Amino acid sequence: MKKIILVMAAMCIGSLAYSQEKNDKEEGTEVPEIVEKAFQKAYPNVKAEWENENGKYEGSFKYKGQEMSVLYNAQGILEERETEIKVNELPLKIPVYITKNKLGKIKEAAKIVKADGTVNYEAEIDGGDALLSI
Repeated sequence: MKKIILVMAAMCIGSLAYSQEKNDKEEGTEVPEIVEKAFQKAYPNVKAEWENENGKYEGSFKYKGQEMSVLYNAQGILEERETEIKVNELPLKIPVYITKNKLGKIKEAAKIVKADGTVNYEAEIDGGDALLSI
């Protein structure tokens, strides 16, 4: 029981970034060749729609039946990979936390893996997104 409370407290204090989605993206962006080459090496023959996100490049695409996006810096280094998942695939602690804190109904979910291997989960809820790690 103490472990669950500790995990929930850690999620509450350090991991919840609940905010309105900001429109800091610039659509129809020309992508540097180094970014495109890195993307094509990881996802051969896949076409992405690119956006400039505060000086970084986010590519959205479908890969093996899944909606995905990747974020590269201007040097072509992958910073994170986001994969859409079903809401029921979220770790149980996340919907429990969202329900307990009355954040709203989860509409969509995604798993985000940072370049260092850190895993976060994003839950789209009323009024924005909740970004949580466990």
